[in-house]
Amino acid sequence: METQQLHRGRLIDHLQLVVRDLSASQAFYQAVLDALGIPLGGEGPGFFWFDELCVSSQDSPAAQGHLTGRTHFAFQAADEAQVQAAYRAGLEHGGKGNGAPGLRAYHPGYYAAFLLDPDGNNVEVVFHGVAQRSAPSVVIEFTA
Repeated sequence: METQQLHRGRLIDHLQLVVRDLSASQAFYQAVLDALGIPLGGEGPGFFWFDELCVSSQDSPAAQGHLTGRTHFAFQAADEAQVQAAYRAGLEHGGKGNGAPGLRAYHPGYYAAFLLDPDGNNVEVVFHGVAQRSAPSVVIEFTA
């Protein structure tokens, strides 16, 4: 599958994780991101990606032979139900709980859950509460 369109948000263009067990990571991220409605962007020898997240094995050319360290990053959810669904899916597919779904004191309406992926990365799923966005994302369409 070749991506012909990307959606970009605010600061991060993409994030690459280099993992010990690519299939365990793919099962985890596929489950969490399916719950958030984010499709697999593609895969190839030693890697797969979902939108801004690329995950590769240590022996892939992009990894240069090194695993990434423990990282914390967050996926946006559309509502509290998506946070809960992604958390459950992550637990069912190799993740470990690192903070059950619930309100956090970061700002009013901040509802999040935290999971450790198979490599120990702290994966947050967050709904920032009811708000109005100026746009859902920046759309990039590739032309020949």
